[in-house]
Amino acid sequence: MALSFAEKEAIVSEVADIAASAHSAITAEYIGLTAGDMTDLRAKARSGGVYLRVVKNTLAKRAIEGTDYECLKDTLVGPLLMAFSQEDPGAAARVLKDFAKENDKLVIKALSVGGELLAASDIERLASLPTKEQAISMLMSVMQAPVTKLARTLNEVPGKLVRTVAAVRDAKQAA
Repeated sequence: MALSFAEKEAIVSEVADIAASAHSAITAEYIGLTAGDMTDLRAKARSGGVYLRVVKNTLAKRAIEGTDYECLKDTLVGPLLMAFSQEDPGAAARVLKDFAKENDKLVIKALSVGGELLAASDIERLASLPTKEQAISMLMSVMQAPVTKLARTLNEVPGKLVRTVAAVRDAKQAA
């Protein structure tokens, strides 16, 4: 069924709005996936904070025009789905990488982060990026380490004095 001009405009507008606020974008070929597989992928994407959409390539090219993901234009060939990370840069990569492990028919074609086009083989690197909560906890542990070490060092001085006095006391009692 052909889309009307208004429907095409709505799709382009929706994808352009999502692309403008997304952290990363991934294109993947989905030939051979069943409707049940696609439903499962969409559910995983929703729960992972990923916008997933199958869009005609001509509409996708218009939608990403003027965004950071304009570098993906040349890779939009064949039946593709587009995944945009809404919460953190690695979310779409994690969802698609995990799904591709289970279904070999999903093939990652290209990915883009911050306007830079990356090879499909870089999906592992992007998927391994920490989430926002993980990054914050890593930062907090790095910031806490010097304070903890200072507290231990300052606590060691009176502790050493107490141990020295106890050793002198024990030596006098033994004599």
